[in-house]
Amino acid sequence: MSRTNGHSAVNGHIATPSRIAVDNVRDSSPPVDVFNAVSVAQIKATLSHLHDQDASVTARLDALVASQNDFSRELGRLDLLRAHLGTQASTTRSVSHGMLSDAAATADRISNAVKKLDLEQARVKATLQMVEQVAELKACVLGVAGSMEGPQDWETAASYLSRASKIPPEVVNGAFAEEIVPTAEVPDPPRVTLHNAAESLCGLFLREFDKAVKDNNGAKITRFFKLFPLIGRSEVGLEVYGRYVCQGVAARARTNLNAGAAGSQDGFFYAGALTKLFEHIAQIVEGHGPLVERHYGAGKMARVIERLQVEADVQGGIILDTWRDERNIDRKLTDIKSYAFTFLVQSFLPAQRPAGTPRTGSPVNKDGTQGDQMEEEGVDMKEVDAILNEMAVMLERWSLYSRFLADKCKDPEDNEDAFTLPEFVAESNLARKMSERVVTPFNTMTTFFLRRSVEKAFQLDEQPSGLTLNPHKPLHAEPPHITSAVDDIMYIVNKVLRQSVATAQRNVVVSVVPTLARVLGSDFIGMIQRRMRDECYPRAPVQGGQPPEPIVLAFLVLINNLDVAVDYIRRIVQNHLEPREPVQAQSTDASTGESESGLQVLFPLEDDALAVAQSLRSLSNSFESKASDLLSDGIQVVFNNVVKHRLRPILADAFRDIEYQPREASDPTSTVYHNYDDEDMEDDTLRAELVRPRFATAWSGLMLPIARILTPSAFDRLLGVTVAYLARLLEKRLWSYHGRVNALGATRLERDVSGIANAAVDVTSGHGAPARYRHREVFTRCLQMVLIMGMDDDEWQDVIQGGETAELVDKLGAEERTRARAIVR
Repeated sequence: MSRTNGHSAVNGHIATPSRIAVDNVRDSSPPVDVFNAVSVAQIKATLSHLHDQDASVTARLDALVASQNDFSRELGRLDLLRAHLGTQASTTRSVSHGMLSDAAATADRISNAVKKLDLEQARVKATLQMVEQVAELKACVLGVAGSMEGPQDWETAASYLSRASKIPPEVVNGAFAEEIVPTAEVPDPPRVTLHNAAESLCGLFLREFDKAVKDNNGAKITRFFKLFPLIGRSEVGLEVYGRYVCQGVAARARTNLNAGAAGSQDGFFYAGALTKLFEHIAQIVEGHGPLVERHYGAGKMARVIERLQVEADVQGGIILDTWRDERNIDRKLTDIKSYAFTFLVQSFLPAQRPAGTPRTGSPVNKDGTQGDQMEEEGVDMKEVDAILNEMAVMLERWSLYSRFLADKCKDPEDNEDAFTLPEFVAESNLARKMSERVVTPFNTMTTFFLRRSVEKAFQLDEQPSGLTLNPHKPLHAEPPHITSAVDDIMYIVNKVLRQSVATAQRNVVVSVVPTLARVLGSDFIGMIQRRMRDECYPRAPVQGGQPPEPIVLAFLVLINNLDVAVDYIRRIVQNHLEPREPVQAQSTDASTGESESGLQVLFPLEDDALAVAQSLRSLSNSFESKASDLLSDGIQVVFNNVVKHRLRPILADAFRDIEYQPREASDPTSTVYHNYDDEDMEDDTLRAELVRPRFATAWSGLMLPIARILTPSAFDRLLGVTVAYLARLLEKRLWSYHGRVNALGATRLERDVSGIANAAVDVTSGHGAPARYRHREVFTRCLQMVLIMGMDDDEWQDVIQGGETAELVDKLGAEERTRARAIVR
């Protein structure tokens, strides 16, 4: 026990240095401490490990001792360099304190002397400048006094005042000037003398200017107008000049209005009077602008323009008020708002006319045209149209005038693309009156005119004559076969839209265009929808029969109405959105050579053109969407009631008495067809082509009469629906041939199916190749079925394994492919 404690004590004294040595050399610890070893092998292992550590430490110490010589050599070199550096530092300090200190002191003295000299020189120059300015001021004061007292040379006096205005105020008001400038003849301080002279000359010029205006002396008017800025009274000059030109504007406007009072019945008299007012102001701005800018400075014409706008507010307001009274605008607006649109309202009421009778003429009452006259009582469409035309001219001239003033008042430093209306124009009384007295009535009357025109067009609607479903009879009418209402209504739509856009008023277009879309969507499309539903719905009188031909023709014509109307609206809108031809230099971007769109020319302010274009596109899109929905429904009705029930018999007759499991080729009776109607047919090749001719004849007899009536795009829709249903019927027939087709019959069946597909899409030559390919795609499943039937074993194996041949029958699933292959015995 004591021995164990002794070992522990010894371990306590020597174990720590051993572990420290091991940690310093960062070697792995021995498996067992030498003092804790219990066997000779552990002691040897521990001793071996300690020897390795000792060798490692010894090697590191030897390396450090070997490198000490290099460190000593480098330290010696550093000591040598330090000695040389101390010598150089001592030399530098001696040069700085000896040679450079004197030079630095001399340079400082020279610099201070130069600064003093510069200061004295600047003071001398300032003194000389002040003396010169005071001398100039004295000359101006004496010159003004002399020019005003003796010869009364106002131009010279004004020029002296102009020269004096260029002298700094601190010189004019300074004590030196007040001491030097006054003389016995002019004892007042210079500022007083100049102010009194300017006030005296200003009053004199005002009197002379007014006298020249009364005498209508243009030379004297110009003479004194040019003198106001010289005496520092530019605002006064611009004010009196603005008053002068406004007097001319007012006199000319009154003359124009009074001279034409007797002829005010002219539909464009007041629009012409307003145009003359704007043109006169534009001529003044254009002609007098250079004179004002030259003598008063750049941008000063804006003050005169603002004064002219005030006069334009007065004279334009008089014209608008007189026009409103003479044209009885308020009464006409009252009549318009109270108009009941009886025909349109009654047309949408249920069961107002016997169903099944298409409308072929004007729905005049039996006692003549009295009913139509009663509906128009109190509202003369010709007067409304004339007033709309006059208002459109007024608005167009107002837009041109506003853009002209905006261009003249634009700051040259502003971005060229920034084009905004001046505030004094946008918020003027004339702008307010144009909005209240012209824009609002224009929108109201346009809405009435459009809706009443739609009503009138349907009242006088006429069906195209000479239409027939007999393909052997010629059609006397030229395509497209539409009723007269479409052309009449689209003419009015184009007129109203063109008239509204021509006003160049954003608030007019964004009000009229949505109204136009609403009227077309509710009245035009609604009327056609009602007629499709109530008057000419193609319903067979007996189950399985055909609807009466006049009913079918009328229904097809209504479909054409929708299709042609969509095309009309699309082209009308596109004409406004397309860029104009660069016929004028201002309509073409000189840098890019690209022509601006018509909307950008008419609506240059801010984002007006973008808003108008968006409104026009919305009109086209909304109308096309509504019309296309009704057109699709109409096409579906034609298919269901006229075409669909005849497709199954046509297909059955094409395959009548046809079999696809012939016997040996050597057998005279092994042909694929049996029991032919024509017993004289002996050529097997001709017999093999019997299915397609049968189908093509019946198919043409069904579709060609309809194709002659419908527009190409409408018939293309009908053909798409029909061939899709035909393809489904043909597919069902092919599935029904299970076990009734052999290898030779499969080849002939493939030829017959392809012939039917080709005949179905070639019903008319009015469709291009893309349309035929698109319609032929609906037969892809049928064609792939017969293709699988006629494949040889290698090809079929490739299909099963998913090879390249499988891509030829990608429209069929795996089970359908197997089922189609099983059709052939």
